[in-house]
Amino acid sequence: MQRNEQKVSDTWDLTSLSKDDASFYRDLKKVSKKIKELKALKGTLGGNADSFYHALSLFSDVFMDLERLGSYAFLKYSVDSANAEVMKLLGSYEDVENRVNEALSFFDPEFMAIGDDRIREFLRDPRAKDYKAYIRKARRFKEHTLSEKEEHLLSLYSPVSSSFQDTFQDLDNIDLDFGEINGEKLTHSNYTKFIRSEDEKIRKEAYTKLYAAYDRNKHSIARIYSSSVKNDIFLSKARGYRSSLDKALFPDKVSEKVYRNLIKAVHSAFPLLHRYYALKAKSQGKEKIKHYDVYLSLVKDVKVNYSYDEAVGIIAEAVSVLGTEYRDTLVKGLTTERWVDRYENFGKRSGAFSAGAYIGKPYIMTNYENEVLDSVFTLIHEGGHSMHSYYSVKNNPFMSYSYSIFEAEVASTFNESILTDYFIKNSEGDVKRYIVAKHLDDIVATLFRQTMFAEFELIVHEEGEKGTPLTLDFFRSVYRKLLNEYFGPSVEMLEESDLEGLRIPHFYRAFYVYKYATGISAALALSEKVLNGGKKERDDYLSFLKSGGSRYPVEALKMAGVDMSKPEPVESALKHFESMLDLYESLS
Repeated sequence: MQRNEQKVSDTWDLTSLSKDDASFYRDLKKVSKKIKELKALKGTLGGNADSFYHALSLFSDVFMDLERLGSYAFLKYSVDSANAEVMKLLGSYEDVENRVNEALSFFDPEFMAIGDDRIREFLRDPRAKDYKAYIRKARRFKEHTLSEKEEHLLSLYSPVSSSFQDTFQDLDNIDLDFGEINGEKLTHSNYTKFIRSEDEKIRKEAYTKLYAAYDRNKHSIARIYSSSVKNDIFLSKARGYRSSLDKALFPDKVSEKVYRNLIKAVHSAFPLLHRYYALKAKSQGKEKIKHYDVYLSLVKDVKVNYSYDEAVGIIAEAVSVLGTEYRDTLVKGLTTERWVDRYENFGKRSGAFSAGAYIGKPYIMTNYENEVLDSVFTLIHEGGHSMHSYYSVKNNPFMSYSYSIFEAEVASTFNESILTDYFIKNSEGDVKRYIVAKHLDDIVATLFRQTMFAEFELIVHEEGEKGTPLTLDFFRSVYRKLLNEYFGPSVEMLEESDLEGLRIPHFYRAFYVYKYATGISAALALSEKVLNGGKKERDDYLSFLKSGGSRYPVEALKMAGVDMSKPEPVESALKHFESMLDLYESLS
């Protein structure tokens, strides 16, 4: 449907961010007028506590407004990207944001030039309470902060740096034409339905038509991705990191061992993964299945049809283990408070996400499909993100409320895990088998597949850092090798299968996807503690949600009872996968 055909009640209410577009432009103008004040801060940061905290206060106020207005523009664009007025809105915001960043190009170098003794003195000031976490985390970047002139140049380059992701998204969500299946336009959202159809012809047709669109544009997409990788390498070198991986992990204070040990552990579990795909082939009565067959459920003929409201009811039951405040807040958000933009329309981004601001609701974008069980899991997944934001905002000042993606993927996957437990306990027969099978699918998608993506990113960036030409053929050969290793002997790849490496949006946020894999590992451990524990275990988990960005992610998770610096959580998740394989076979 077109955007203007959506029911208002099915869309999100963005008035918590801005009353309307006119208010947005008025507020954006006010921020623009503060640029002169920001420039006047130059040379004052290290003077005394008064000037230091005046600067941080103004800095905080400006970025709180920018975050709110940026969220408003981004969310409108996400659901109506073909609308010229929305494009203008987003462009106006980006212009002011870039001018603010340019005006503050002096800030980081000057902040880092303040002596450690003076910083310790400032931290003893009562006004430090709202800024302590920010100051301590920011000072870690001292060795990677450049001179004022260099920082100014990088601030001017910033719009170019994000253009690769924007270009790919516009191509992927607006320009690519995937054709039709049985008279219905094929989109990213309904592709899930078609690729899981029990009719092999439909699966093959959906797969072939989707990849044909990427095949027609493969050289352009490879060029866009190659430029994105080169951008990552440039920025890591410019700031003095050992590598682009080092730069990506540094903000979260995560060791490279965590990343590499994840890949190593998953490789050791290839026999389990290949056993899973062999079960897939057996369930379809074949020795080998095609790549387009792997998403077909292990259990056939189990139909689901949950309306959006029914899904909310199920979610309410599942999250009750986290207490009435969590449950009631989430249910209101999903319904009467209109956090959610529910259904697909032309120009709307594919997939789903949760996003908001310190001021405003923790919004959720989804493309809900009644007949796709994943839609219920997606809704509780994004609800986990939004509740994480809800608790973070309630318990932290603006400068330390924002948690890392590393932590975010725990909160969302935790919710999926407790929903799975709810379904398994409240179903039987084929339905129970179906849920166990789906849980296996989800672990493969989140732990194994995201690790495969992470390995691809690592290989590509490391080869790029060595000077290897990042060509279409290079991307395809690396990706095909990984496809064969991960899927094993029971899955036959097609000629176009390695084009999958050109259609993963997350690749334009380098070294992001590994957090899904570590997230599910931590989430499975924490959900087991909460489901089998009592008030202490629940409160420990809620304390993790409330910590926001006040700690580094490994520290925050350790507080909740999981140590991600060690290999045990990933190994435990792989054992859980094996136990679910055993359970499935015992139910068959």
